Amino acid sequence: MKYLVGFSRIFVGVLFIISGFIKLNDPVGFSFKLEEYFSQGVLNLPFLEPYALAISIFVVIFEVLLGVMLLVGFRVKFTVWSLLLMIVFFTFLTFYSAYFNKVTDCGCFGDAIKLTPWESFLKDILLLALIIVLFVGKKYIGSIFGSNTKRILTLLALLLCILYAYYVLRHLPVIDFRPYKIGANIEQGMLVPENAPKAIFEYAWRFKVGEEEQIIVTNGEYPSVDGEFLDVETTEIQKGYEPPIHDFTIEREGEDFTALFLQEQKLVMVIAYDLRKTERSAYTEIKEVTDRALNKGYKVIGMSASNEEQTGKLAGDFGLGFDFYFTDETTLKTIVRSNPGVLVLEKGSILQKVHYNDLDELQFN
Repeated sequence: MKYLVGFSRIFVGVLFIISGFIKLNDPVGFSFKLEEYFSQGVLNLPFLEPYALAISIFVVIFEVLLGVMLLVGFRVKFTVWSLLLMIVFFTFLTFYSAYFNKVTDCGCFGDAIKLTPWESFLKDILLLALIIVLFVGKKYIGSIFGSNTKRILTLLALLLCILYAYYVLRHLPVIDFRPYKIGANIEQGMLVPENAPKAIFEYAWRFKVGEEEQIIVTNGEYPSVDGEFLDVETTEIQKGYEPPIHDFTIEREGEDFTALFLQEQKLVMVIAYDLRKTERSAYTEIKEVTDRALNKGYKVIGMSASNEEQTGKLAGDFGLGFDFYFTDETTLKTIVRSNPGVLVLEKGSILQKVHYNDLDELQFN
């Protein structure tokens, strides 16, 4: 039992620290995932959506601290109880998401490691088993540190987490796990290799044959049945290859400009996924920065999921010298964790990406 507790302690502690740190690196992204869980179609808790960012910061810091406290052996009873309650809640949440197909990615490891709903549930089942071992054998959780040292290490971990969260909120994630990181080419990210696996579907055809209904299952071909066709139910039994970037478009008045802009030698994108939530005070500096880019021969465009009335008003209020184009809100949230944020591209390759607090770092050649 002692060795089993020792293994569980290291595995759970390290995993909680890694999982928490990945989400702490991108608390805004985790808050988007919480908003998805809080939405009416999932947990139906829309009153929590405005607090998603604060909740995300608290949860990820608490997750890291529990991992640290477990490893150093600080407040063992509180730590083990907290781990147990947290994993029971998340096990329920991942099962609910998987069984009812509500949220396709739990966000457990942010954008670093994508897990399907059922993979997330199985991961939580494993953690639940290991945490139960810790709960039963908590008397074997000792420490090589004294009481004051354990307290200092925990407080130091808390302080580092708070400082790190503050930094990434004021700027951008230090480590970018998304397909729109600096150096990535958007066009290449949308390509599907020739030998990529294709999706496989199963079709359940329902016919009325005489006085009875008959169901025939095929992989796509229409069955030869002497009867009246009623309907068909399609089920995806194997997912095909999905490129890292699969939902990127730049549209205006029903016309798609994606291919055109991704061939621009000098392109600046001002991204604001929702103008109702954007930081309006940043647009005075954005006006200065984009005017400088235009004078240097750059093509400048705005990208937002807001309507033309909202984008037109913003452009008029700040005298912006560029037009806004429509892009899906989720895509814009994925591109940059800042509202607004600015990207500099060369033929689809991302050369620079900054938070609105770092506009002075942009360089135009």
